[in-house]
Amino acid sequence: MSFDPGQRVHILGVAGAGMSGVARLLVQRGCDVSGSDTSRSPVLDDLADVGVTVVADDDLAASADAAVLLWSPAVSLEHPALAAARTRGARLVTRSELFGELSSLYEVIGVTGTHGKTTATSMLAHVYAAADVDASRLLGAEVRGLGPNGVAGTSPFLLLETDESYGTFTAVAPAALALLNVEADHLDHYGSLSALEAAFVDLVTRVRGPVVVWTDDPGARAVANSAPHPVVTVGTESAQWLVTDVILDRRGARFVLRGPVTLAVSLSVTGHHNVANAATVAVLALTLGLPPTAVATGLQRFRGAPRRFDYLGQWRDMAVYEDYAHLPGEIAATLRAAKDAGFTRVACVFQPHRVTRTLAVGEAFAPAFDEADTVIVTALYDAGEPNPTGVTGEYVAEFLRSRRADVVRYASTVADVRRALEDVEADALFFVGAGDVAQVATTLEGLA
Repeated sequence: MSFDPGQRVHILGVAGAGMSGVARLLVQRGCDVSGSDTSRSPVLDDLADVGVTVVADDDLAASADAAVLLWSPAVSLEHPALAAARTRGARLVTRSELFGELSSLYEVIGVTGTHGKTTATSMLAHVYAAADVDASRLLGAEVRGLGPNGVAGTSPFLLLETDESYGTFTAVAPAALALLNVEADHLDHYGSLSALEAAFVDLVTRVRGPVVVWTDDPGARAVANSAPHPVVTVGTESAQWLVTDVILDRRGARFVLRGPVTLAVSLSVTGHHNVANAATVAVLALTLGLPPTAVATGLQRFRGAPRRFDYLGQWRDMAVYEDYAHLPGEIAATLRAAKDAGFTRVACVFQPHRVTRTLAVGEAFAPAFDEADTVIVTALYDAGEPNPTGVTGEYVAEFLRSRRADVVRYASTVADVRRALEDVEADALFFVGAGDVAQVATTLEGLA
């Protein structure tokens, strides 16, 4: 087994959200873990504090005695450390293989979908904690109120954000699974939406126990309809578990879940998307036998995931938020949540993320901003991807203008964004995207 106590493991790209949690989990399992990344960051300092030996990216000596090498998708397969490890016969473990191996070490309770995974997995962690089950967890962000994104607990269970990107989940065999949604993403890897949906069907096929699906989402419903065995459905209509009596405000949400039992749920986060996440998590937990009181208590204790509808302060009478949304469904859900929370005029600064995603999604971004009263599109955040066609944020802005020309502006620099914001009149301002768009907020004088 690759991850027994004392096993020497090196992680390339360890500061990435997906790999920092792995490092923490392996340290707590007793592995001797080192890691490297291209630049120094607070994440590396935090990892050093918990026992990870952190080194410079070009320090090949740090991985020279590692029996196992892991790496993030951002690391080139031609990285010198990988080449050296191949030469000396060390074991190279892909993220997909890592997830598969975790399935043999734990009873994996997975949460999957193209968006909402971190939020829903965090909710599930709070539910297990409320039930006094010391579950391990591995997800893309810290769990507010509980702690880090990677933890080795004492129970057999691992709560796993089951990531579809670049085929990461192709080897995992969960004991149980929640499926939130399926939307076109990572098509540079999958090639088409139908191929992406087929990959989710394959995942569902490997699940040994219950699969709970939010069937209000068309993509998730299509996967459920193609599954080779029955799934448990939850939604607002035509589902085995029904969500009713939804009430939203700026700071929370309430709903009633009706199925074999009836459960009233109160959340400390708002938005129909969070209702969907919470309902799916609740049904999975109840189906697995967790007490209803623990389910309700855990969901109420959830305080939101970092960079999801994250309140930054007030500027010029506007409530300012950051949100990680970068797919049309996520963006639409965030802006709808803002309107449902009572904001009447919503401004949005959107930073397109990744060259491949921007080209693949294209026109589908336009209707995602229907709830926004002002949209400022920024330069594209390429995340290190090559850009042979030279696509820019203007590409997205043109699609938005074709639908609502009067509310869309393109701003290619931070200074341009700042100038555009001076003309904005709204009661809420959202910085939306998976890159560094929220850094613009640090330029807003008097934000508090």
